Amino acid sequence: MSFSFYSSVHPKNRGGLSSNEAPIDVYFNQLIIYWSERLLSPDLRGGRLHEFLIFGIKQARATSFGGSLLALILLTSFFEFSIIARYDLLFLGAIFIQIMLLILKIETWKETQVILVFHVVATLMELFKTHPSIGSWQYPEACFFKIGNVPLFTGFMYSAVGSFIARSWKIMKLRYTNYPPLPVTIFLAIAIYINFFTHHFMYDFRYLLFGLIGLFYFKTQVHFMIYRKERKMPMLLSFVLISFFLWLAENAGTYANVWQYPNQAEVWQLVSFGKMGAWFLLMIVSFVLVSLHQKHTLFTDRQIN
Repeated sequence: MSFSFYSSVHPKNRGGLSSNEAPIDVYFNQLIIYWSERLLSPDLRGGRLHEFLIFGIKQARATSFGGSLLALILLTSFFEFSIIARYDLLFLGAIFIQIMLLILKIETWKETQVILVFHVVATLMELFKTHPSIGSWQYPEACFFKIGNVPLFTGFMYSAVGSFIARSWKIMKLRYTNYPPLPVTIFLAIAIYINFFTHHFMYDFRYLLFGLIGLFYFKTQVHFMIYRKERKMPMLLSFVLISFFLWLAENAGTYANVWQYPNQAEVWQLVSFGKMGAWFLLMIVSFVLVSLHQKHTLFTDRQIN
């Protein structure tokens, strides 16, 4: 799979997302340019290895919420809690992280509102999935801040996915070509969400959904900035890569005993690789929600009124 190179940002993306960059992101971008010019010769600057390292740095910045929450999850696994329940500490910690993102203007209030919708949608799914009659997974520890069998911090784990997408959109200056019509993507997101519930009682349509996603997103390209040039890759490939890293994060979360699948109740086991498909579908639901706030970058190959 090869990447394409461009000499500059697409005109329809200039001054759009970049003008909404957080001051701290502007600072880091300037820092990257400063050290790249000081440490690298002109021949190495902008090369594949150089851009691969910058890509990793930018993606790490995009995971500011999810990375911080995952670090807190892993850190709390080494301690026993008596004054406050672990899940309650994670809930308060997630709120603190979110507040800091807003104070530092890393996320805007509008972005947070969109992500909050996914938070609520995911919590409703959690309530269903953890019900004793379903038992897809469970949270083994007691806590105060919970609804039913669901600790309230769990919604923030899903919010982290939305936060990553929203942060990447600005940091990488994302835009898209051959993007499916919005009504189609909204239909897919709704169908995916409904299937997470109905597949317990009727036919599982996930493979049909995979086929429809492939059909409508097959030609879609995501364009992104790393250093000074714009690159692109198939959007389906980006979905798969993100899903893989979400699967890795899920393994870390279950290893830290934050939640358990039925086969992990006695001894921890690697999460089934098939769960990556579930993250792929859920990530698309999150992406569609965030895309409603970024419509101006979805159709850069078409005339937008």
